[in-house]
Amino acid sequence: MAIPSLIWFLCIGLAAGWLAGQIMRGGGLGLLGDLIVGVIGSLLGGWLFGMLGISAWGLFGQLVTAFVGAVVLLWLLRQIKKA
Repeated sequence: MAIPSLIWFLCIGLAAGWLAGQIMRGGGLGLLGDLIVGVIGSLLGGWLFGMLGISAWGLFGQLVTAFVGAVVLLWLLRQIKKA
């Protein structure tokens, strides 16, 4: 992965994590935690979309993919935290 691509990937993940943290109110992981979840969630979102056969193109599509992955990851983490 080239450096500019990596920087875009991280920026999109950070934005998605922040958005997911705003949407998924509750116990919260804090700003830094939500940002880290966003970066990991972008990988999860890409995997989930690939498994479902959904393809997202462009910057907006990447942001939506990362956002969905971050929301799913935050939801899973909160379910584990409750147990």
